[in-house]
Amino acid sequence: MRTTTLFGATVSVRLLLAAAAATGILGGVGGYTFLYAEGLSYFSTDPAACANCHIMNPQYDSWQKGSHHGVAVCVDCHLPVGFVDKYMAKASNGWHHSKGFTLQDFHEPILIKPGNSRILQDNCLRCHGDMVGDMLEGATTDADAVECVKCHMGVGHGEPAGLGGALRLDEIPE
Repeated sequence: MRTTTLFGATVSVRLLLAAAAATGILGGVGGYTFLYAEGLSYFSTDPAACANCHIMNPQYDSWQKGSHHGVAVCVDCHLPVGFVDKYMAKASNGWHHSKGFTLQDFHEPILIKPGNSRILQDNCLRCHGDMVGDMLEGATTDADAVECVKCHMGVGHGEPAGLGGALRLDEIPE
């Protein structure tokens, strides 16, 4: 068996070649997937990037017709404002979306997760806090706080709908 020294350790040449091949294959497949999925577009604030995946077309179409279309894009409502928090949320969402769409194991229609729901609520209050502050008086931080979308569900995206049609009342998340 042939060996070589790498960083002061003796390593089998076969093992080194196998590791290089595995790294090349993973890098190639990962790079192709990133390009095919238009990965760089997700670093932008362009709402069209959210519709790269056909499953988001109903949300994108309804946003275009919604009341927030002229004043807010997807990231204004769905991502935190801070740089680090924003990219941590983008990374988390990207992982969950890519896993869900690759394995086809996501709920249809797509539902917001609790962490993203908190981000949405924070952003509603960031823009509209002055208007609703007197109505809520501290109720935004309580465990049983009323979320803005409880009453204003259709503001950003119109009526909830997915590829399977409109949601029934028993399917709308609390």
